[in-house]
Amino acid sequence: MSKMAVIGDRASVYGFAALGLETHYAETAEEAKRLLRALEGEDCSVIYITEHLAELVRDELARLGEQPLPAVIPIPGVYGNTGMGIRAVNESVIRAVGSDIV
Repeated sequence: MSKMAVIGDRASVYGFAALGLETHYAETAEEAKRLLRALEGEDCSVIYITEHLAELVRDELARLGEQPLPAVIPIPGVYGNTGMGIRAVNESVIRAVGSDIV
């Protein structure tokens, strides 16, 4: 069975464990890249990552975006919402539908 995971700073992702997601703590780009690669190798279908870390590992997210799985979804962290997650969802909708319907 595939799993879902979340990567981010401790304060942002700690509560996701109560929902049954694997929580992984990272503060730097190097830690986040290592975790993304490790989760990619496991049976992980969805990876949530805080927007702050996602900004730091854009190249890795672009590489993962070329594959069907895992789906990597940026989420706001305790540092606030940068809008990156909404933009990523909007870009996915445009690719799927062919126009901006959001």
